[in-house]
Amino acid sequence: MELTTATPLFVGLFLALGAGALSFLSPCVLPIFPAYLSYITGVSVKDIQDGQTRDVRKRIVMNSIFFLIGVSTVFISLGFAASMLGELAESLIQGSTGRLIQRLAGIFLIVMGFFVGGWLNLTFLMKERRVQVERKPKGYVGSFFIGLGFAAGWTPCIGPIFGSILLMSMSNPSHSIFYTIFYVLGFAIPFLVFSFFIGSTRAILKHTEKIMKIGGVVMIIMGFVLFFGWMPRITEFLLDLVEGTWLSKLG
Repeated sequence: MELTTATPLFVGLFLALGAGALSFLSPCVLPIFPAYLSYITGVSVKDIQDGQTRDVRKRIVMNSIFFLIGVSTVFISLGFAASMLGELAESLIQGSTGRLIQRLAGIFLIVMGFFVGGWLNLTFLMKERRVQVERKPKGYVGSFFIGLGFAAGWTPCIGPIFGSILLMSMSNPSHSIFYTIFYVLGFAIPFLVFSFFIGSTRAILKHTEKIMKIGGVVMIIMGFVLFFGWMPRITEFLLDLVEGTWLSKLG
């Protein structure tokens, strides 16, 4: 019984983690990452790319952490809000609400998958709504507030992808916070890694289109899984696979 309940959560967490990484690697974030990192740290792009001294590394790490705390604050707050909405909907219309939200989440994932993959043009999502700040407030507090502004903006790639995670959270309120945390981790880990290997962004940029298409395909597949309620079948398959592997090792 414990394995049965844990497996769907594992699938959702894996999807949320991948969605966070896809948001970072998207054309909305990765190309401007060096300039953004320079903005929040106060270190020039040239100094970041050419050679990072111990002092520069410390500034990058600390400012990046406070920036990501700001980003996380907004994302996790939205996750809590989605969870509360899901619980409210379940209490108002008991029985069929979860299935309805799940189907809506599936449709949204499919549409956003086509959008993220570049096969569907939704002009209203392409408008930049990120908060623009001409002068960064000083210190780590300033990086925190810049993170708040960055996350609050409904950017063309982050918005649709994170919106899919929020709908998944609404369809399963008890796991909502875990989905959001893993989305944040998926965004934060590559952010910190690329802070030290910023030169690698140029190589990754060449493959951004392919990465987004792969991500779009995964979102479309997951959308169909949610819409048709195939998750229990996937769960059963994974359980059989795990049990079969264990039994073969025991044998």
